Amino acid sequence: MRIHIPEVKKLVHDMVITIRWGDMDAMGHLNNGTYFRYLETARIDWMLAIGCKPDPHGEGPVIVNAFCNFYKQLQYPGDVRVKMYVSDPGRTTFESWCTLERVDAPGVICAAGGATTIWVDFPAQKAKALPEWMRQLVEP
Repeated sequence: MRIHIPEVKKLVHDMVITIRWGDMDAMGHLNNGTYFRYLETARIDWMLAIGCKPDPHGEGPVIVNAFCNFYKQLQYPGDVRVKMYVSDPGRTTFESWCTLERVDAPGVICAAGGATTIWVDFPAQKAKALPEWMRQLVEP
């Protein structure tokens, strides 16, 4: 099964993560849970880069759905390029998508995943409209 990444998406972040020996599983390839950690690392790195630091007494992003599809094994040693895209801004949500490829094999997608992010008023524990500054960043 292939994921559908919308044609109207915006590349917002590109980073490299070094595979650590401890990221491997007993079968000698990247543990499937680690892919989610890499996706999370890209999202958090992007959020910090745009000045979006969640305030537990205010508002910020919460992930309500995450997924990953695995196409080719990643193995130690190596470096993984994670490209993050955003799309589909709604009233309170937007989608993020990532592709993972080895730096030494550009263009060969080893995994792809994403997440639905909802903007939340933390004290009220309720969804809130995306702030205008965030909407501008996630609109294509």
